[in-house]
Amino acid sequence: MQDLTSWSFSDHENQPRTTQEDLVNDLKAAGTIVTQKTIGNPLRRKRLKSCKVPLLKKAHVQACLKFANEHLNDSEENWVKVLWSDETKIKLFGIFPFWRRRNAAYDPKNTIPTIKHGGGSIMLWGCFSAKGTRQLHRMKGMIDGSMYHQILSENLLPSARELKMGRGCVFQHDTDPKHMAKATKEWLKKKHIIP
Repeated sequence: MQDLTSWSFSDHENQPRTTQEDLVNDLKAAGTIVTQKTIGNPLRRKRLKSCKVPLLKKAHVQACLKFANEHLNDSEENWVKVLWSDETKIKLFGIFPFWRRRNAAYDPKNTIPTIKHGGGSIMLWGCFSAKGTRQLHRMKGMIDGSMYHQILSENLLPSARELKMGRGCVFQHDTDPKHMAKATKEWLKKKHIIP
């Protein structure tokens, strides 16, 4: 069997979107049978890291940079008051992560655009703060404004209490239309949560 520690990674450096599955198949074609787990060890020794990232549009990058600059000098005391949340879809079928050097994950040559639909999936809502993580909720069906309010009632409020966030905690969620709806803003205000 070929010694995996003697691999040349120069081809991988030029083709950073190569997945572990691709490497297994390449070795199989060359007459060497290995598992994806076996492939991972020399990749880690070469300080390569497995990850996948969403495709960010220029507007997303600019919005993130604007937010970071606006809050660059915020004190630790301010951040302790922030409760972050988001929803995510976990797909049963999708693109496998590939390996690249540390700090190179967002280089465009190392990203594969992903799509939000296709294959089986589940939707989850979760939250965290500087004080820790709390509720994780599985969402079923299409999420509209009233369902979002129900998720917040059943999960956000108990999480805020458990984390001892207190009145006037800052709730940070993204700009999804149901998050930015007037009814959602009014609901948060009524619950003394600053959006």
